[in-house]
Amino acid sequence: MIQFSDHKLKKVQEIMSRYPEGKQKSALLPVLHLAQEEFGGWLDVPVMDYVASLLSIEPIEVYEVASFYSMYNLKPVGKYLFEVCQTGPCMLNGSDDIIAYIKEKLNIRVGETSADGLFTLKTVECLGACGYAPMMQMGKNYREHLTKQKVDEIIAQCRANAN
Repeated sequence: MIQFSDHKLKKVQEIMSRYPEGKQKSALLPVLHLAQEEFGGWLDVPVMDYVASLLSIEPIEVYEVASFYSMYNLKPVGKYLFEVCQTGPCMLNGSDDIIAYIKEKLNIRVGETSADGLFTLKTVECLGACGYAPMMQMGKNYREHLTKQKVDEIIAQCRANAN
């Protein structure tokens, strides 16, 4: 049975209390973040259904939001999620080459996870760090001015920390 831990459930209730009665759908984005954090880094259908029941909304309303925003994962992801910006400024500064290099280095395509389960590669829209292009987000951290050498260092660091 899918259920938030007591601590997370209290946090959900606190978030919902910020909104007037009947407007609990407004809590959807932060509750989805909590769900993704609590249930393995991604949102499968039963988890999204659970969120819908907590917010007293239709499951399709949750699916629409979760599938629209790139910050939600709808399938399992690796321990390290590389979200490479692919919009104009990053592209002009070589993000396509960085994406191709990561694909080659990890032997995966965009949207896939490496065989060892450590790395998932996603492409995303603008992350708002155009002056640091090309760049990617890893969890809460930005990795900026990417080069092949920096990508190699990031991968090596992740592998070292995975043990």
